[in-house]
Amino acid sequence: MNRLKYLYSHFEEVVSTALLAVMAVFAFLNVLTRYFIHYSFAFTEEIEVALLVWITMLGAAAGFRRCVHLGFHFLSSKVPPAGRTVLLVISSLLTIFCFGVLLRYSLVQIQDELILAVTTEALDIPQWLYTLALTVGSLLVIFRVVEMTVNTLRRKGD
Repeated sequence: MNRLKYLYSHFEEVVSTALLAVMAVFAFLNVLTRYFIHYSFAFTEEIEVALLVWITMLGAAAGFRRCVHLGFHFLSSKVPPAGRTVLLVISSLLTIFCFGVLLRYSLVQIQDELILAVTTEALDIPQWLYTLALTVGSLLVIFRVVEMTVNTLRRKGD
């Protein structure tokens, strides 16, 4: 049970670590092949960029879960506790709106990529698989923002 709790609490970090390891292996293999056989695995760049998008979205979600994103500290330090609660709710709603817009347009992009059967240049795989990072990442960020806001408001209520 503790492993499931740990995985829930650190899902973004666990997945990001695995993706970063894959990226590092690809980059290392690419360097080795260029050095020893003077041939580049150019397709690995496509995979590394796609994984970087996943890591970025996972990192954003982890930041919200930990409450470590940059905030309006100057502004919130000048208002009373009730004002901080209002600022928390407003900033959370704005963040949800922002990632909601990203979610909507990522779904539109995936729909277009499916209709047009767009594939990637190097590996010729469906492009929507890469765009899915924005959709899943946006959902995860929205979930973590709601979770963080609810937990913070509960702590203030205690």
